[in-house]
Formats: sequence, structure tokens, C-alpha cells
Amino acid sequence: MKTSAQSEIPQETGPAQSLTYAMDRLWAKFLPEIRERVAILEASATAVAAKTLSDSGREAAHAAAHKLAGSLGMFNLERGTDLARELEAAYKLEFPPAPDEADRLVSLAAELRAMIENRKPGIESRKSGIENRKSSL
Repeated sequence: MKTSAQSEIPQETGPAQSLTYAMDRLWAKFLPEIRERVAILEASATAVAAKTLSDSGREAAHAAAHKLAGSLGMFNLERGTDLARELEAAYKLEFPPAPDEADRLVSLAAELRAMIENRKPGIESRKSGIENRKSSL
């Protein structure tokens, strides 16, 4: 007997299409959390510019960036992983970002937001991920 999730997968698809479908469903499931993490990074960058970033804000930004760095590659967003790693390094607990880094942090968070909001589902996402990996070699 098929589960409801199995019955939603088009029967004429092969393993690659089934995997793509499953990844798109995971993306949809976790997108609210991903957006929330980016919002934390955006707010933290703004706080750096205003010289109001608290220790708890810095810790939250560091944790959000770390989680994004660890998960975005799974969705063929390797550039997103790179951006998140850069933000993670900026919010290291030992060395808080200096106010003169605010523009760069805002820019990184904005690029990350745009990448997430413009991610293409399915095969297009897999193709662009493969092309990005080839061009970086």
C-alpha cells in the first residue's frame, strides 16, 4: 500500500525525477526556517551598522549562518553555502564584527536572501547547481 507522499509522485518518473520531487518538497517544508535564519542575519547586519548588536544577537547570527552553511548545498545553492560561511566567520563569538563591516554584511545577507527567494524548483535547480560547480573548477 502506498503512502499519500508516494501517491503524489508522478508514476512515469524515474529515480532522478523522484529525487528532485522529494528535494522540492523538503525545500518547501524548510523554507520558512531558512527565511527566518536569513532575517536574523539581515537584522544583525543592521544592528552592526547602528552599533547596537548585542552578544545574544551576535550568537543568534552566528548560529543562523552556521545552520545555513550546513544546509544550502543540499539544495544546490553552493554560493549560498559560501555566503553563509562568510557570515558565520564575521559573527565569530571571539571577534564581533566592526561597524565598518556593516555594508559588507548587509550586502552578503541581501545576496543570500535573493538567492533563496529565486531558487528554481526541480530539474532547473539541479542543472544550475551542476553548472555552478563546473564553472568553479
